[in-house]
Amino acid sequence: MRASVFIFMVATMCCSITAGAADRHMMQPIVPADKLAEARALRSPLSNSPEVIEQGKAVYNGKGGCVTCHGIDGDGKGPAAATMNPSPRNFQHHGFWRHRTEGEVFWAIKYGSPGTAMIAFGSVLSDNDIWAIIQYERTFAGMHGPGMMGHREGRGPMMGPGGGMGGREGMGHRGRRGGADE
Repeated sequence: MRASVFIFMVATMCCSITAGAADRHMMQPIVPADKLAEARALRSPLSNSPEVIEQGKAVYNGKGGCVTCHGIDGDGKGPAAATMNPSPRNFQHHGFWRHRTEGEVFWAIKYGSPGTAMIAFGSVLSDNDIWAIIQYERTFAGMHGPGMMGHREGRGPMMGPGGGMGGREGMGHRGRRGGADE
């Protein structure tokens, strides 16, 4: 019991940032602009097989500690989320997967996401661990997730025709789902 309380406290301290930070919009990039092209070029070497997804689930709930911030259901409402501003990303939200590549998500897990509570996990997790986590996180979005990313490409924010948000014509669902978008 004491060990779990200690782990929760450490995770909360490691994952929190100042309360004065402004919430991010769902479409705001999760990778710094000068690293975006590099991140978007990354491709997963892993399949989305049940074995890889199970591996990702084990890391998400275990040594990755993702569950602490992003929650058991990937909704961004983990036990430490209440202390974070901006809120942790909501992997159930279709916009998260539609507007970024798997390489961007990989980059944010490995190197952290500036201006957020997302710390770098590259020294704790192997690249294969990170790719497996991504395959598992995609399952939270159900039919809105991987299929909306097309061929693992994503559109990225402001990448639609004419420089607009793009892709809205095929979204079908324009409103936000309840709760945090991040």
